[in-house]
Amino acid sequence: MLRPPAKHCRNCGTAVEQRLPDDGDTRVRAVCPACHTVHYDNPLVVVGTVPVWGDAGQYVLLCKRNIEPRWGKWTLPAGFMELGETTAEGAARETDEEAGAKYEIGDIFTLMNVARVGQLHIYYRARLLSEHFNPGHETIEARLFTEDQIPWDEIAFRTVKETLEHYFADRRAGHFGFHAFDIA
Repeated sequence: MLRPPAKHCRNCGTAVEQRLPDDGDTRVRAVCPACHTVHYDNPLVVVGTVPVWGDAGQYVLLCKRNIEPRWGKWTLPAGFMELGETTAEGAARETDEEAGAKYEIGDIFTLMNVARVGQLHIYYRARLLSEHFNPGHETIEARLFTEDQIPWDEIAFRTVKETLEHYFADRRAGHFGFHAFDIA
């Protein structure tokens, strides 16, 4: 479900109107009748990592969620990007906050458009530098799994499951690519 549209102007507080802006825009926007500010609703960006351990990257770090949605389910360390940070910085921050892991961030691995909820998910590969973790308050447990140990039925989000499936398929193929796709 998409976020509800803005009701008040972020600049002056006046109730906004849902209409086409006067500048020739072709989409209905929240427009302030007082100060004429046009408010745009843009997708939220979710950033995270696929942290791996072992010479062949056979272990993946998953975090058991201590927050809703999907409390108690397993996920890769990820969350919403903050203003003022790059996607890599956001992915690194989320990995620190959720797993307390020491790692080296790598290349972007998956980019998934989840248009139905207004989100873009980006996962980076990461190489763990230690198998010791200090998870934050959003995580019940941080643990390493091989492919056959992953609790596939307990994965929190489809984007995480698809990212893990691509990781293990690439690992078996002996090379890692960049995967961009839409989640319907």
